[in-house]
Amino acid sequence: MSEAIPIPHGLSVERDAGPFNPPSQITRLREARPVCPMVFPDGHEGWLVTGYEALRLLMADTRFSSRQDLGVIHLPYETPGMPVVTEPSPQVPGLFIAMDPPDHTRLRRKLTGAFTVKRMKQLEEHIVDVVERQLDELARLTPPVDLVKEFALPVPSLVICELLGVPYADRENFQVNSAKFLVKDQDLDEKMAAYGAITTYLAELVTRKRAEPGEDILSDLARDDDLGIEELTGIAFLLLLAGHETTANMLGLGTFALLEHPGQLAELRTDPSLMPGAVEELMRYLSVVDILYRYAAEDIELGGETIPKGSTVVVSMLAANHDPQRFDNPDTLDIHRKARGHLSFGHGVHQCLGQQLARIEMRAGFEGLLRRFPTLKLAIPSDEVKLRTDMNIYGVHELPVTWTETAG
Repeated sequence: MSEAIPIPHGLSVERDAGPFNPPSQITRLREARPVCPMVFPDGHEGWLVTGYEALRLLMADTRFSSRQDLGVIHLPYETPGMPVVTEPSPQVPGLFIAMDPPDHTRLRRKLTGAFTVKRMKQLEEHIVDVVERQLDELARLTPPVDLVKEFALPVPSLVICELLGVPYADRENFQVNSAKFLVKDQDLDEKMAAYGAITTYLAELVTRKRAEPGEDILSDLARDDDLGIEELTGIAFLLLLAGHETTANMLGLGTFALLEHPGQLAELRTDPSLMPGAVEELMRYLSVVDILYRYAAEDIELGGETIPKGSTVVVSMLAANHDPQRFDNPDTLDIHRKARGHLSFGHGVHQCLGQQLARIEMRAGFEGLLRRFPTLKLAIPSDEVKLRTDMNIYGVHELPVTWTETAG
């Protein structure tokens, strides 16, 4: 069976199976060979993992390294603006998402107290207040409005700014530069300029917090003499980027998905107790963090294949979350599905630190939006919604919506 399909040369970014499903090329590969060799655009012979079981095993196995300084990580997309990478990337202090144990363990341990389930539950009421205030702002506007700009982006930005102790007034800096940093086909100079702008700002901020700490996560970290300013800056960058970009895209794309499934939207509006399960299903169905990379630190057996040392391994979370071996009718949105076990927050040592926070924001965001805007609908045809196929975190660039009466 493994010989039935040609080995792919790179990946397409086109969503030819619709805005919510994996590209058809990926689906075909998962059915035929869930752990599949792939020739990268630069000629590297690496691997693509699309099956749920194989991906779970990979994420739990630290021999599939997250470090980018061990070897060259090759990109699966044609990126004309980017030079061909020939050297490993230097390790960025504090950026623990790109580390393996024990370095990863040391830094992550310093943050677990900040993101406990208990602490997040205590924040829930405050997050609901943030959502309601933003919905008040939205209700004052004359539709049509862009839901991304007026709701999906502000809510998680406000929450993460407050948690970290980043002044919300400075959001323009990090929102604009985060977006630039996440463009796939990005000129390296532009990408590094965006990264530099954010980290310069954050280095100044954490230096101030070390001198005059407040009541926030960055101040708590700044009190820790084990962490230097460079490490503090790297941690702050990761938390700020991950803390607003992922949830913002889930709120925007999730609203689009619900508007395209009016029956399920109506059920959620009638029975908000369905919301926790619906959030898990939307996470599975949409998988906004889709493509991740690992480096094979040695020869490793996976799914009946031998992945040689030095290979770049590309994983598709979206493909795994739509694997029919794990989920029945996976390309269908079903808010009644028991979708826990999806891989949208990752798996293994790198499982998302802020997942409880994200869940609370999504539950509050979707519930408030549906309650306050009972006639919410798209203001443009669905095929005109601009998809973020050009970005490393998927979603919609804009979601023009309208409603027919004053929101209550």
